[in-house]
Amino acid sequence: MLHLILASQSPARTKLLAEAGIRHTVLVSDVDEAAVQARYGVTDPHDTALLLARAKAEAVAALPEADGALVLGCDSVFEFDGEAHGKPYTADVARERMLRMSGSAGVLHTGHWLVDCRDTDDDGGSGRGSGATVGAVASAEVSFLEMEPAEIDAYIATGEPLHCAGSFTIDGLGGAFIRKVDGDPHAVVGLSVSTLRGLLASANVRITDLWPRR
Repeated sequence: MLHLILASQSPARTKLLAEAGIRHTVLVSDVDEAAVQARYGVTDPHDTALLLARAKAEAVAALPEADGALVLGCDSVFEFDGEAHGKPYTADVARERMLRMSGSAGVLHTGHWLVDCRDTDDDGGSGRGSGATVGAVASAEVSFLEMEPAEIDAYIATGEPLHCAGSFTIDGLGGAFIRKVDGDPHAVVGLSVSTLRGLLASANVRITDLWPRR
């Protein structure tokens, strides 16, 4: 049976996969995102999302637990006014960002990287692995409503935006401040199911193969 491992600790991503009927388990990487960015010097938000997704996927793929599995790494980066915004972590950073974002728009980039750790059958047996290691980015423009400073402070006080790229979510409390999304809405949650379908195809796997068996 096919085994998909999600290399992410994001509850939103695993919930999205579960609701899409995709069987998976979670194995979190120990990737230091800041160190990865410093090493490669990537500043473009699109490329940063893909780089971090790849780093997470490859870190988990190197673990013994990933043997025989498909490993998916994801990472999201919010692009606003030409700047890359990851997780704010502190209330002050989140507040400064959200005051600027109020009534404006930015682009959320979600990088995906898939590593096929199944046996490639070099010895002539019955292995079915493809050896694929492929990635793609799904992006969507997010437009925000005007947000009152009191609303921003109340939102930050919940703790939700502190660990989200761009300081907001669409599938939680932050959805109250989003006017519209142009592009794949799943990308804003943090994992595009249609993008995953394309990556799986590169590994000769149909997404339906990961649906529950009846």
